[in-house]
Amino acid sequence: MPKSPAIPRRAFLEGVGLIGGGALASPAPAAPAKVIDVHDHLKHHSNPAWREGDRKLIDAADKLGIDQLCCSILAPEHPAAPESFRQCNLWTAAAMQRFPGRILGYCYVNPGYTREALQEIRRCVEDRGFMGIKLYNDYQASEPVLWPVVELAIQLRVPILQHAGHPSWLPHPQPRISDGSHLSALARRYPEAMLICAHICGGGDWEWEIKALRSAPTVYLDTSGSVLDEGVVEMAVRILGSDRLLFACDTSLTASVGRIRGADISESDRAKILGGNMQKILSRRGTR
Repeated sequence: MPKSPAIPRRAFLEGVGLIGGGALASPAPAAPAKVIDVHDHLKHHSNPAWREGDRKLIDAADKLGIDQLCCSILAPEHPAAPESFRQCNLWTAAAMQRFPGRILGYCYVNPGYTREALQEIRRCVEDRGFMGIKLYNDYQASEPVLWPVVELAIQLRVPILQHAGHPSWLPHPQPRISDGSHLSALARRYPEAMLICAHICGGGDWEWEIKALRSAPTVYLDTSGSVLDEGVVEMAVRILGSDRLLFACDTSLTASVGRIRGADISESDRAKILGGNMQKILSRRGTR
């Protein structure tokens, strides 16, 4: 079968209203606003096709007009041991070198290993230029074991992307998965933290999640996931406001781009979600 043609970057941005007649248009030619995927993953190197997989991710981003991808590599075993998450972060750092300016790294740690996790975060952020911290389902976000990690994130001025969902319909849900209520509790304790609730379209009860975050104005919500329900973005904008939404894919690139392109929202809101809000988060540490 013939390959689908790449979408020209300008055509994509015109389609979502970032240039041309959109809210950010100006009389003089200007560089288009940056589109940032705030949640994606590179391949673990136990996969023999990891190099090809990473290249395909960048190629897909090129076709869809995505400028930067904020990525982590997760360990296949959970809970992850220090030697495992350290290796994942080394691979992420190498990818940042292979794709300079395209891949921004999250430092992935298990907060149960407090000393090792804090050392690794400092190493990744201060020495390797990582832009944030990635936490999985080793602990729920409201558990005290996370507090040292959050305090360090505040000190370093970097966001925390927390794996989350409210999968009430699953027969065997992840026992320590976080949801909006756990992130809300953590935000009440640390209102100065930059917390990102992951993949609203990841398969859980997204209406419940959005409502659970109403009382946590400092928590961001990423729009990623493979679920194609209508009205997710519109409801999130209505209840949480566009300033709290971040464009993300979590490997479901076409679905996630289409979700934002097709949303019945203003062009100014679309521009914030696609990159404006994340650029503000990155600027707090000076990451570009």
